[in-house]
Amino acid sequence: MKFDGRKAARVKMDHRQPVNLMGSDGTWRRSCVLLDVSRTGAKVEVEGTLDVLQAKEFFMLLSSTGLAYRRCELVWIDGTTAGIHFVTANGKKKQVTTPAAATQGSVQAK
Repeated sequence: MKFDGRKAARVKMDHRQPVNLMGSDGTWRRSCVLLDVSRTGAKVEVEGTLDVLQAKEFFMLLSSTGLAYRRCELVWIDGTTAGIHFVTANGKKKQVTTPAAATQGSVQAK
């Protein structure tokens, strides 16, 4: 795992992992390469124009049939690289906790 200033631990891809970004309304799609991923987000290299990412919310399709996907929102763009955050079911950012912090929280609750 690599730590580069971002809060969540990242896993860097050793091989090209193709994914697609698709508009939540299905009107656009961009081919991408997954560069790294964590529980809370990912970094992708986008093929083609990035203007469609201004929609802020979209899907990252992890399979060619679209059966595995994550709801995402744009965090940043730098050239052809984009940082995305995974949106949780309740629409809020998920807090990243360590096992030790989770244990301390449950001990304090007693």
